[in-house]
Amino acid sequence: MTIREFKMPDVGEGLTEAEILKWFVQPGDTVTDGQVVCEVETAKAAVELPIPFDGVVHALLFEEGTTVDVGQVIISVQTGPAGEGAAAEVPAAVTATATPAAPAPAQAEEPAVAARQPVLVGYGVSQASTKRRPRKTAGGVAAQNGTAAPAVVPAQPAAAAAQNGTAAPAAAGAARALAKPPVRKLAKDLGIDLATVVPTGDGGVVTREDVHAAAAAAIAPQVAAPVAAAPAPVQAPAEVPAQAAPAWAGRETRIPVKGVRKVTAQAMVGSAFTAPHVTEFITFDVTRTMKLVQELKEDPDLAGLRINPLLLIAKAVLVAIRRNPDVNASWDEAAQEIVLKHYVNLGIAAATPRGLIVPNIKDAHAKTLRELSESLSDLVATARDGKTSPADMQNGTLTLTNVGVFGVDTGTPILNPGESAILAVGAIKLQPWVHKGKVKPRQVTTLALSFDHRLIDGELGSRFLADIAAVLEHPRRLVTWA
Repeated sequence: MTIREFKMPDVGEGLTEAEILKWFVQPGDTVTDGQVVCEVETAKAAVELPIPFDGVVHALLFEEGTTVDVGQVIISVQTGPAGEGAAAEVPAAVTATATPAAPAPAQAEEPAVAARQPVLVGYGVSQASTKRRPRKTAGGVAAQNGTAAPAVVPAQPAAAAAQNGTAAPAAAGAARALAKPPVRKLAKDLGIDLATVVPTGDGGVVTREDVHAAAAAAIAPQVAAPVAAAPAPVQAPAEVPAQAAPAWAGRETRIPVKGVRKVTAQAMVGSAFTAPHVTEFITFDVTRTMKLVQELKEDPDLAGLRINPLLLIAKAVLVAIRRNPDVNASWDEAAQEIVLKHYVNLGIAAATPRGLIVPNIKDAHAKTLRELSESLSDLVATARDGKTSPADMQNGTLTLTNVGVFGVDTGTPILNPGESAILAVGAIKLQPWVHKGKVKPRQVTTLALSFDHRLIDGELGSRFLADIAAVLEHPRRLVTWA
């Protein structure tokens, strides 16, 4: 048969690794060219990966939750007919060698094993293992890498252990436990070492029930889970309490920093210590803008659109950029030049379960109010679903972040790397305000503008922020200043 390998691609510009979030296929499944086989998370976004050829899944080489370098093989597919001694469902079952004479051939083959890629996670050798394990096939005995494997009689692990004395404990210590990725994740969440679990599934595979039984036995040792005829050493009683401790036990929890959160942390540190930040604030009356938002919601010509204060704030920013075009720039460190942008890719900071991302609306300066509303709605929906592509987050020029949705008045936002400014929008609240010489309840908010002082000096930054506030205080300027 012909086995083709699919490597982790560079789904973003220059990314070096990605985490496998979910597999959509399993060994033995038929796949077609263009079919999505897994979802991965890069440092920028979650991305679905399609397979580029037809065939039958032969092996999944990494578990869910594993971070894989770009260029590494993550899945192999059988694209040709199975030859003699091999079948399409080869990865579906593997058994540990049960005969006492098995270790000798394994030792003789060690040099070849060292150079091998691991086969299907949970169904083959581990990266650190130096012993081969024969695969059971429709013909009875499979060849591994062109060499015949020792004959194996299909049997339950407990029975095999009983027939071979101490062979089972030795195999348990030397070979990786057999389990599917979801079962491995369950064991990890429960703090169970799969090597201590007695398998009851076909071919010696550990099942979810086996893991739950091991967890119950660890929590209440006096109520032992059924272990068939397996020898006592497999349970490793002395180590169970330490291995079975839940991941959340104790006074602290450690969370690995990877994916979007990792790159966000690195980018924010780089931005904070590269671009000299200046932050200015302005508090003003937005009562007229809030009335306009309500009127637009009731306008039949805008039916079906998402109309909210952020939409008009974004429009006000675009008007202010037109009046102060020098704020829309970037700093070229290598050339020691300021690069003026004659387009606006308006970033919108979005909080997602995977961390903060900043997709941007391409050419926002050229969009009508309707088009801007549609773009904002699509951007938010895509971000919440975790489907934002790396391209959607590249080449931003200026960003909006709405901290007001959390009831926060203002803040000092950090620039998105490569951009000139970021505007934080605070909560809009009813407050006592002097209006036409009298104190009245008015809708008031605070804007905070952080900008790169290499690009924007104090005068330009102040005029830009004041223009945004002026438009929102008197929204007719959306027309007169446009």
